[in-house]
Amino acid sequence: MAHESSGAIYTAAGANLAIAVAKFTGAFFTGSSAMLAEGVHSVVDTANQILLLVGLKRAARPADARFPFGYGREVYFYAFLVALLIFLGGGAFAVYEGIHKLQHPEPAADAVILGRTIPGFVVNLAILGFAVLAEGYSCFVALKAFWGEKGKLPPVTAIRRSKDPALFTVLVEDVAALTGLVVALSGVILAEMLEKPAFDGVASIAIGLILIGMAIFLMIETHGLLVGEAAEPELVAGLHEIVRSEPGVHHVNEVLTQHLGPADVLVNVSLDIDDALSGGEVEGLVGRLETRMKALSPKVRRVFVEIQARHDSLARRQGREQPAPAA
Repeated sequence: MAHESSGAIYTAAGANLAIAVAKFTGAFFTGSSAMLAEGVHSVVDTANQILLLVGLKRAARPADARFPFGYGREVYFYAFLVALLIFLGGGAFAVYEGIHKLQHPEPAADAVILGRTIPGFVVNLAILGFAVLAEGYSCFVALKAFWGEKGKLPPVTAIRRSKDPALFTVLVEDVAALTGLVVALSGVILAEMLEKPAFDGVASIAIGLILIGMAIFLMIETHGLLVGEAAEPELVAGLHEIVRSEPGVHHVNEVLTQHLGPADVLVNVSLDIDDALSGGEVEGLVGRLETRMKALSPKVRRVFVEIQARHDSLARRQGREQPAPAA
């Protein structure tokens, strides 16, 4: 999915950069607080896409002596930075700007372009209309890539289970951006029709709250990936089935998985096997398990098999789960 993620990110970055220029132009000529908040939002989104691209590039570096399992989690770190930037750079600023507008409400100023006076309301509508079209196309590209990954899962469940933060971050950003544009349009129209400029400030605050909510959601999702989430339940169940199907295995003590990157799963298996197996037979068993597990999913990159008596494994797990003694 790296190629599709990069494609969605490049599309989103180009769209957001064009939208930011248009929004700032409109805010400069009309003084719209909602337009200014949306402009900052688009700049933050553009910076976010750059950060995600940096994360994808750094995550692709090969393993070395310092990081023997590779740099796959780099993309999780940069995705968390993106969520933090959305929270501070987009949401907090929009709320601040909206409060300021409520305290000092002013109608949208007319724009003078090439000697012609154009009503600020018309300028804002034109720019927001362009932004909806550009953001809509970016959202379509991200949604298409995401739809190919999610399979039969519901969208929210797919996002919760996805291990590719670059893709679902762009999608969530685009959905939030479209929602924010609808709010901005509503604020601009209400401020003009009801002759109450305060609606512009209310729209800015609403946009900020949308961004803050989205940022918190992304922080929660990327935090789990950064700490080290297990593989999806279907893959773990398949690994269990492979181990249980081997005739020399008496008991499956543990099958532990961890994502080291969006498409890099570490598998650690603890088995209680038949004591009568020879050294060569044990080697053959381990080799078959590794081959079958990697064939089950291309995400499985590393497999470690530990031979351990069932009671020893149980004692170790119980010791691991006991709380640490007080100092």
